[in-house]
Amino acid sequence: MPESNKRLVLVAVICVTTLLLLLMYCKTMGSFSLASQQMVIKPKRSTFPRQLPPSPSCECMNHSVLLKDVLPKEQREAIMQRRTKEFQQHKARTSSVLSKLLYALPNSPLQYPIQGYTVRPLTPTLIPVLGLHTEKRDSYKVFLNVSKGILTTVTPDTQVTVKGAGTRGLSIESSSLVLLNELLAKVSYTSSTYHINSGDLAFFRFESHEAVFPIVIKQPQVPVLYDMGTDIRSQVTITTKTFLRYPQLKVLLASIRKFYPDITVIIADDSFEPEHISGENIQQYIMPPAQGWFAGRNLAVSQVITKYLLWVDDDFFFTENTKIEEFVKVMEAVPELDMVGGSVEGDTGSRFYFSFLYEEGDEEEGGCLTRKYGLKFHPLPDFPKCFLDQGVVNFFLARTDAVRRVGFDIRLQRVAHSEFFMDGLGSLMVATCKDVKVGHQRKTKENTNPRYTKFRKSKSIGGFKSRLHYFKNHLKCVHYA
Repeated sequence: MPESNKRLVLVAVICVTTLLLLLMYCKTMGSFSLASQQMVIKPKRSTFPRQLPPSPSCECMNHSVLLKDVLPKEQREAIMQRRTKEFQQHKARTSSVLSKLLYALPNSPLQYPIQGYTVRPLTPTLIPVLGLHTEKRDSYKVFLNVSKGILTTVTPDTQVTVKGAGTRGLSIESSSLVLLNELLAKVSYTSSTYHINSGDLAFFRFESHEAVFPIVIKQPQVPVLYDMGTDIRSQVTITTKTFLRYPQLKVLLASIRKFYPDITVIIADDSFEPEHISGENIQQYIMPPAQGWFAGRNLAVSQVITKYLLWVDDDFFFTENTKIEEFVKVMEAVPELDMVGGSVEGDTGSRFYFSFLYEEGDEEEGGCLTRKYGLKFHPLPDFPKCFLDQGVVNFFLARTDAVRRVGFDIRLQRVAHSEFFMDGLGSLMVATCKDVKVGHQRKTKENTNPRYTKFRKSKSIGGFKSRLHYFKNHLKCVHYA
């Protein structure tokens, strides 16, 4: 082959090779660019659960009372079945669709309320801040769906198409994003049925984007306010319960009158042979004999007309450190508080406040609860001698309506210190102020009634309380630390 032809073939091979390499490079870069565009335009969207996983079974601490073991063997299965049924009804009354776990997906063009949208039952209410913010398209279409109400909007412009108005599912479509958002701003929700405290979930969708937001359906409550007045008598009523302890009661009343001559004192009395207690601003309510401590508390509290009540045992006595005004000052400064307790002089201070460690556990076995005396939380702002806890014992100032809301279980007749606070856990905000104190009368032969002691030390109390906690409080075990 001539030399010139060889050079031509070599040049041709080099050109073809270069062209092939360029084609391969462009194809590779094109694929990468396309993949990148797809990743930006159509991100991989995660699928999130709509509710939290069920609670696991809780572990009982050492020396806990296993409540199921206290049940009579021949009745155990029937009691467990009744408890399961009652717990399911409790959940139906207290749980809500609003307890479902909601997630916000990333990069959503949808605008919607995430908290605070509350409607009255059966009342049309605009859904605030609904909107769509996205790039230009030939057409825009959004969907709204609810399950416990209907969706409505105004009559649309000719450039907007609305379907499903007055139903649970609403769609709005338009070639104009401005007109679409104007109509979204006028969408209303109306609940279909009456319920005083319920909720709904609204699903808001555009193309592959979906958002879920809560709707609170709640009947507004009429406020119940107390006119405090300017003196302690118009602010606080002292309440107590007595049973076969008139010597102690008379010492208590004398001490109250020494420091608070005019304050109202309410006495619930279930003694066998009631003794009339006379005196100005003293109200004595006679009960059937031996009805019990909590029944007496309920009776006394039911007669209070002041904003606050002070609870004291009938064997306490007031001292110069029993300053009710200090309690009132704390309660007025911290309106979230429901109750503030003090300490009892001569007794270990930590035994007059306590807190709970509570795990709900699973639905079958129930929860685990530990009561710990002396367990407290942080101090109250501006009151360094006061701190938050979850329970106090027998000397406290409380909001009258808060105590009535929880109530005292009249089945607990003799010894019951923490049971009221178990029932109020998560409902009552409690604190203790160690600088407000009350005295505790010493036991003597003269003031000790053998009949009272017999009732006080009834051997059947422990087993009964355990069975009560098992069913009523849905507990697996209780540990008294």
